[in-house]
Amino acid sequence: MKDKIVIPENAIQFSFSRSSGPGGQNVNKVNTQVTVILDIRSCELFSPEQKTLLFTRLANRIDKQGQLQITGSRLRSQQANRQDILDRMNRLVASALIKPKPRKPTKAPAAAKRKRLEQKKRRAVTKKYRSARIGFEND
Repeated sequence: MKDKIVIPENAIQFSFSRSSGPGGQNVNKVNTQVTVILDIRSCELFSPEQKTLLFTRLANRIDKQGQLQITGSRLRSQQANRQDILDRMNRLVASALIKPKPRKPTKAPAAAKRKRLEQKKRRAVTKKYRSARIGFEND
């Protein structure tokens, strides 16, 4: 099971703005959209190896300053969006830090090779008969 990473709130900056999501007239009055910014370069929570892993895995989400930004406005209230975004960020960082298992090279079984060669021979015979028929029809 994945280890859950909990990023402390003092390592995160929050920004709030008006949302275009659900909320009726509340959307026009209250800043319900939440943007969470995590500065990976200056965050002491991660080791240098983990930072490298985050920068490679999340390269398309991290800006030139080394900040990971996630924005959300799926829910109606600012507090609910804030919690939703924190959960999403924790899951995203945790999944980026998982190291993949190394692949063990395997050999194709002899039966699979035999089967592939038999199929190739059958296909070749089929094509040979087709070309032979075409030759007779043109005479």
